[in-house]
Amino acid sequence: MPKLYIETVGCQMNMLDSELVVASLRKQGYELVSTPQQADTILFNTCSVRQHAEDKIYSNLGRLKYEKKHNPHKIIGVLGCMAQKDQKLIFERAPYVDLVVGPGQLHQIPSLIEQISAGAGRQLEVSLDRTGGSRSAVEQSFESYDPLRDEQMRPSPYQAYVRIMIGCDKFCTYCIVPKVRGPEQSRPAAQIVAEVRRLADEGCREITLLGQTVNSYKHTVGGKTWRLSDLLHDLHEVEGIGRIKFVTNYPKDMTDELLHTVRDLPKCSHYLHVPVQSGSNEILRRMKRGYTVEEYREMLARIHSIIPDAAITSDFIVGFCGETDADYELSAELLREGRFKNTFIFKYSERPGTKGAELYADDVPEDVKRRRNNQLLDMQTIISDEDNQQMLGRKVEVLVEGPSKKQELGEGSLLQLTGRDNCDRIVVFDGQPRLIGQFLPVMIYDANAWTLFGTVVTNHAGPEVYSL
Repeated sequence: MPKLYIETVGCQMNMLDSELVVASLRKQGYELVSTPQQADTILFNTCSVRQHAEDKIYSNLGRLKYEKKHNPHKIIGVLGCMAQKDQKLIFERAPYVDLVVGPGQLHQIPSLIEQISAGAGRQLEVSLDRTGGSRSAVEQSFESYDPLRDEQMRPSPYQAYVRIMIGCDKFCTYCIVPKVRGPEQSRPAAQIVAEVRRLADEGCREITLLGQTVNSYKHTVGGKTWRLSDLLHDLHEVEGIGRIKFVTNYPKDMTDELLHTVRDLPKCSHYLHVPVQSGSNEILRRMKRGYTVEEYREMLARIHSIIPDAAITSDFIVGFCGETDADYELSAELLREGRFKNTFIFKYSERPGTKGAELYADDVPEDVKRRRNNQLLDMQTIISDEDNQQMLGRKVEVLVEGPSKKQELGEGSLLQLTGRDNCDRIVVFDGQPRLIGQFLPVMIYDANAWTLFGTVVTNHAGPEVYSL
């Protein structure tokens, strides 16, 4: 039985891609192993959003040079966004790599591995460049790949990512995604609903809908157009699914209709990830984000008005080209004002092939980027801790995902379990292993900036009894 090792870097979209690749190779008889040394085929599913992610992959490839020399039969492959971006450069930097496959060609991996094993030599399969043909031709070269699932690759057997669209047409000047993921394309609603029904039949309780700008979802068939709000209504009817999330949202497409849908459908999580990237209008203009800070603030006000308990998270980039101290202070002000549940803060990383790299000098010193990054992280930690303290004494509904990172507590059968509430807050509590995969009421008695600590609420009066 051939053995497969796969390592994934990057976003949830990459995690889903890896799940699908593993499922297709399992169908060919592959067994998943935990180290490259055990494997016959070694795959790296890559990210190009930041230089650090690419450096990590090239470093990992470098460590396999002698492994390949002593085991020339092993097949080493680079998949995903970095493969689409660097293409033949990967072979030049790591001549012992056998396979380079872009995100639009992942369905070809089993046959490509067979060709390499049969002596066909190195294989390169990538999509057309955004300017390499008509829009229709480019779209077809970025083929959506969602036929098979593998629960071993999921966050837990009870949770699954579901891709509802691929690609992006926003062309923010700092972002490589439109180049490596292709044009924006939405999957048919009926296809998505069918996939979710299959997941529910397999015991999945929570789904997270994925898209580069997920709330831009739009698909028309038979004269009817589905937006994300329409899709949520359809998915809400799938029996067995208890919670629906969606990421990542684009601020200008956060409509009142979508917010009312999230408020009114009980299965919809009240968690919204809406990146802002900067609190400065000048920096947003240079980033080509398509909105102003005032419009983002108005969106935040609408969210809080329509969904008062919504937990909002955001992204900030510090050190973008030309960012002054005054620009940075505007970002810090927006972070403090927004009181986000969490923020993902990144130092600007120039990406070759983007308009940012072409138009603007990467002129903010690295030590300034690092200082601004750390300052925003410290601010967010204080905000998260303060807001989580407000959860003390409250009861939340938690999907139990499994044991926490800690080991069993003593000799008994109690475990420290972990899960997330309806607003995506991490909750830790003690309980029996049989609770995993259930939705449970948990009373919060302690908290820090990252985690809520609680106790399962027992209910002896009703038909459902939760006991330790």
